Amino acid sequence: MSFSPIPVTIRIARTGPIRVAIPSYKTPGAAGLDLEAALDGNVTLLPGERRLIPSGLCFEIPEGFEGQVRPRSGLALKHGIGMVNSPGTIDSDYRGEVGVMLINLGQDPFTIEPLARIAQLVICPVASATLVEVEALSGTTRGEGGYGSTGV
Repeated sequence: MSFSPIPVTIRIARTGPIRVAIPSYKTPGAAGLDLEAALDGNVTLLPGERRLIPSGLCFEIPEGFEGQVRPRSGLALKHGIGMVNSPGTIDSDYRGEVGVMLINLGQDPFTIEPLARIAQLVICPVASATLVEVEALSGTTRGEGGYGSTGV
């Protein structure tokens, strides 16, 4: 089975004095584009601390798509660095600078250096739902079984 991505053009603009790289896919099968920290000096996150880190980039995402800002798995595994709102959504009508809300869930302080890769951006198609209110929903085997209802 071969992968056939949905082609989409994203317009991008740099903002601010820090010149970050234009994101690119690091391998042919990569889903995410790396975002860098648009910092002019080091920023240290103490354990439990969260901070909005600027990306230095604005995106023009076409209608019918969204940008999902996701944590980098290597930062999570090695240092406990995650995102407070994961994934963060960039709507197609947003034109401001993208920020990355990082949190240190580790036990040690973590220093973010200028231009460090801090997150990844995945471009995804979006469905637009029409909601219809009803008196009752159709039944299923699972029913209202929630958290943990299907086992461990």
